[in-house]
Amino acid sequence: MMGATVLRLPTGITACLFDLDGVLTQTAAIHAQAWKETFDDYLSRRAQATGEAVVPFDPVEDYARYVDGKPRLDGVRDFLASRGIRLPEGHPSDDHHAETITGIGNRKNDRVLDLIRTQGVTVYPGSRRFLDAVVAAGIRRAVVSSSANAALILDVTGIDADIEVLVDGSLARELGLPGKPAPDTFLEAARRLGVSPSQAVVIEDALSGVAAGRAGGFGHVIAVDRLDQAEALRAQGADIVVNDLEELL
Repeated sequence: MMGATVLRLPTGITACLFDLDGVLTQTAAIHAQAWKETFDDYLSRRAQATGEAVVPFDPVEDYARYVDGKPRLDGVRDFLASRGIRLPEGHPSDDHHAETITGIGNRKNDRVLDLIRTQGVTVYPGSRRFLDAVVAAGIRRAVVSSSANAALILDVTGIDADIEVLVDGSLARELGLPGKPAPDTFLEAARRLGVSPSQAVVIEDALSGVAAGRAGGFGHVIAVDRLDQAEALRAQGADIVVNDLEELL
């Protein structure tokens, strides 16, 4: 087994806990597009009924602040609250046009699946090389994602062959685990790998995910800056900020 220091990781690190969207795969752009289409459609329909002005969803600022890294319904709730909108929670079976938190969340999820089918999913080349090096070093590997579609994306990209544990949005709901910025999903991944938090590094691109890594007492928190928010990532507790995981090789 090669030492973790070869990968510019601290001594004693035996596991990497990866976020998926924006860290390993370029699906963050797909999610941002789906959020924008979903929210802008809802806001337009609401404006027609109420006469309110439409303030469109910003796929950079609003995405980073309100939805990135969070469970889907939390993202819906937090963005709408930023516009002063409160809706009933609804039911999992709510259709696309239901004016509920769940209805809007279901619409967004269906749009993401459409985009994955039509556009495919790309793995960041630097992340692929870093993951290969982690495998070669014998370091344990988990993906911790708020997405309920993480298993599909891992399968489509072939990354699943190198991931030992997946804690995704579906499992979090099944176990009753709160989503990021709470650390519970990362802690569950470490538990399933059989490592202590102090032995694991959290690798995230979202502010909420970095905050979760810091709150969980993990040995190291690496932030990948995809949205030009390096200072904000450091403020949330990142030990190091990189533009690409290849910088750690």
